[in-house]
Amino acid sequence: MQNVLGCGLSSEEIADIQRLAESAKTETVRDLLLRVASLSSSGNGIPSIAEDRTYTPAEAAKRIGMSRTHLYKLLDRGALPSHRVGSHRKIFASDLKAFEEKRHADRIELAERFSRERETAAAVDDEIADLL
Repeated sequence: MQNVLGCGLSSEEIADIQRLAESAKTETVRDLLLRVASLSSSGNGIPSIAEDRTYTPAEAAKRIGMSRTHLYKLLDRGALPSHRVGSHRKIFASDLKAFEEKRHADRIELAERFSRERETAAAVDDEIADLL
């Protein structure tokens, strides 16, 4: 699990967080700030996304902006790793993040390749025009 805040907050910074908590307008914000101060003073830091968090296919599809049907096809092909909990498929957050990053990199590579092909085609057209 990654931490948003490490253990490096000074006692003055922790006291600032506690003062902010005291002046919070809502109980929810007050409790949140007090929890942040408590975790920071104990040296634990504040956890962000858990690497072992899992998503259902519907949650994963919504998160990455595709249909659930298409996501199931990716799962069936093995393009996105999953595991079963009983009869249900689950996707680890770390696997979903890696898939999103690879998908983004592939899109950039494809756009660059199309750009190079257009440039090459334009250069060929210019050469042919020069020969005529």
